Amino acid sequence: MNILPKVEEFIAAFEQSISNHSFIKLSLGNYHGPDENLKNIYVKKVLIKKEEKFSFTYRYKTRDIVKNYSFEEAKALFENLISTEFHVATLFTNSEELQFEILKNNKVTLKKKVTEAREVPLPEHDHSKNRLISSDNKPYLHDLNITDKDGNVFKKAQDKFRQINHYIEILSALIKEIPTDKQLNVADMGSGKGYLTFALYDYLQNVLHVDAHVTGVEFRPDLVALCNQIAQNADFKNLHFEEGTIDNFDSEGTNILIALHACDTATDDAIFKGISAGSDLIVVAPCCHKQIRREIEKNKVANDVHFLTRYGIFLERQAEMVTDGIRALVLEYFGYKTKVFEFISDAHTPKNVLIVGTKDKRNAPDQQAILQKIRDAKQYFGIDYHHLERIAGLQSH
Repeated sequence: MNILPKVEEFIAAFEQSISNHSFIKLSLGNYHGPDENLKNIYVKKVLIKKEEKFSFTYRYKTRDIVKNYSFEEAKALFENLISTEFHVATLFTNSEELQFEILKNNKVTLKKKVTEAREVPLPEHDHSKNRLISSDNKPYLHDLNITDKDGNVFKKAQDKFRQINHYIEILSALIKEIPTDKQLNVADMGSGKGYLTFALYDYLQNVLHVDAHVTGVEFRPDLVALCNQIAQNADFKNLHFEEGTIDNFDSEGTNILIALHACDTATDDAIFKGISAGSDLIVVAPCCHKQIRREIEKNKVANDVHFLTRYGIFLERQAEMVTDGIRALVLEYFGYKTKVFEFISDAHTPKNVLIVGTKDKRNAPDQQAILQKIRDAKQYFGIDYHHLERIAGLQSH
């Protein structure tokens, strides 16, 4: 078996794709080397301190390792790896794919396939490798129209891809604060098309290597069917979507409960589902605050901020702060350490508030003091009831 001519031809095609700026990426597979855990290597161009490098992602069974090389170093590695350890190598350019393969009968083939014209991506900056969710080898991102079949993020989906990673970055920091040594049951309430749900499952299973079972809850049956099909295509065995509402979801055993942009009192329903389940982590991004605004407008209590709240836009902002402030107090009453902070969801969405409750088993809350704070806030703003307060059974205390 003389593979050298085919290897040289493949390397020459790689060199040409670099010189004529048609290179998109390169992958090595069908590994036959000494490391039983190594599966693939994926190669792309990156910029590191304004210098073009080739980023090699070594895909192992339980982790990824990224190493960066110069052009000459990358070329030498290809010559060695293709002729010894990897029996398949595929070069992707803007107009064709070239595949080198050593078959079972030791025959060596080099096949060229013309493809539809593809845009050559700009070299990614070196910080991009720190993204918790990459675009490589992610069939669910392709099915969600985030990437093409080769893992390149569509221009129109760049904002969505950044948004997905931004959410995962936030959640990753929060997940570090809770136990993950046993099976983790996660519910994403109002999951929609499942962008975050898929990425979170991917992150928990394939980055943190947690035994995670994730459920997306969505009332639109067409989206439920679509997402279940995508999960099946991605072989995400412990991810499923079910048709329903926050109100009728059985949250028993849920460790992490997420509800992003649940409208008005649906956020309260989601928080109470998490409280009822004793969830370790509750994360909500509220949307609309109509219930408390109606209470304030109805009672028109004169207070120190009345000179502001007589204007509709200020009243709306005040209602948001009061609603979410009381939500945080209710979480604290039930033993949660709370955070309320602002984040940017994407380039086209305004700033959002995230309310986070982490179960705090070390400290017992002063429940009577918390109830008094809630009563004082309601009296000051002329609020008869807060929905979460009512469904949590605190109003009569």
